[in-house]
Amino acid sequence: MTTTQRPDRGSSAAAPGEAAPGEAVPRRRPPARGRGRVALAGWIVAGLALLVASLVVALTIGPANSTAAGSIEPLRPADVLASAAHHVREALAAIGLGGDPGPGPLSAIREAIVWQGRAPRILVAVFVGSGLALAGAVMQSVTRNPLADPYLLGLSSGASLGAVLVLLLGVGILLPVAAFAGAMAALLLTLSIGGGSAAPHRLVLAGVAVAQGLSALVSFAIFTTARGDSYRDILGWLLGSLSGATWAAVAIAAAATILVGAVLVASARTLDSFAFGEVTAASLGVRVVRSRWLLLTASALLTGALVSVSGSIGFVGLVLPHMVRLVAGTRHRVVLPLAALGGGIFLLWADTAARTLFAPLEVPVGILTAAIGAPVFAVLLARRRRGGGR
Repeated sequence: MTTTQRPDRGSSAAAPGEAAPGEAVPRRRPPARGRGRVALAGWIVAGLALLVASLVVALTIGPANSTAAGSIEPLRPADVLASAAHHVREALAAIGLGGDPGPGPLSAIREAIVWQGRAPRILVAVFVGSGLALAGAVMQSVTRNPLADPYLLGLSSGASLGAVLVLLLGVGILLPVAAFAGAMAALLLTLSIGGGSAAPHRLVLAGVAVAQGLSALVSFAIFTTARGDSYRDILGWLLGSLSGATWAAVAIAAAATILVGAVLVASARTLDSFAFGEVTAASLGVRVVRSRWLLLTASALLTGALVSVSGSIGFVGLVLPHMVRLVAGTRHRVVLPLAALGGGIFLLWADTAARTLFAPLEVPVGILTAAIGAPVFAVLLARRRRGGGR
């Protein structure tokens, strides 16, 4: 009878997956999902660092009157940081968490320039740019149309009509409310014309029809009634301008971008499934029509809130998502946060250029975004054509 020899416990034979004695132990590579999370975290940390640095530097760009005599002295980043730290100490002292911080490091005039003039405008630029890039990325995915942007459903034309009407009536204080109401009315009109099916091609065509019709009304109102100052105000708003930004506008843009943006980012897996078509998305458990309605409505609400405080700023929501996809891939858990960071940084510097490059003349930021976005978009189209239309 033959017997099977069992290896001793102390045998040097290596178990499956283990290194033999004397051999180097192979290093196990982390799972692909773990590597992806590390890469995403690295992108986000780098983007946030660039955003913070951009905020500080942008606050220093532009002349600041240092004395009543009118001499001009540029601000340094250290001055801005010291002033910000002083305001933090003041806030802590107001709630009993510190003593009197004493006088601030900046003169009263320079404080007003930085914190009442530049800071609200810069923060509005960041939140508007972030929100438009987010909405654009979602619109492109939901409609499966790479040329889609946040204004696809006629929102810009609706907001423009509301803004033009209140400016012509001389009640500009109601401009954000009227612009938002106009954007929502345009959305409802587009959805009703689209027939309620949320089919991408029908919504795109309905949005084009609504946009053209409302644009005709805007042009008619301007041609027949706009005169003098009202004409300049209307033109500035239609071209997109952040010159009148206030802390109230910061609150509106921040609330819309953070609240709605959280909903959109949480829907990243649903957006990934749309890339494979409706049938595949449904087989993956996605309620296609319901999800599309939710994402389109959320994007429209975000766009309506942003356009009410900034005017119609083009190309941010169209170009930034494509730029992010070229650099970081197409998965939406990566695309959405990076598009938000990129959009905020891009519009911040575009607006900084708009208010400084042609001083004392200030150019509407929408002109610069179009001037930058048009050639970038042409390059993207050329790459798409060389890639066989993919």
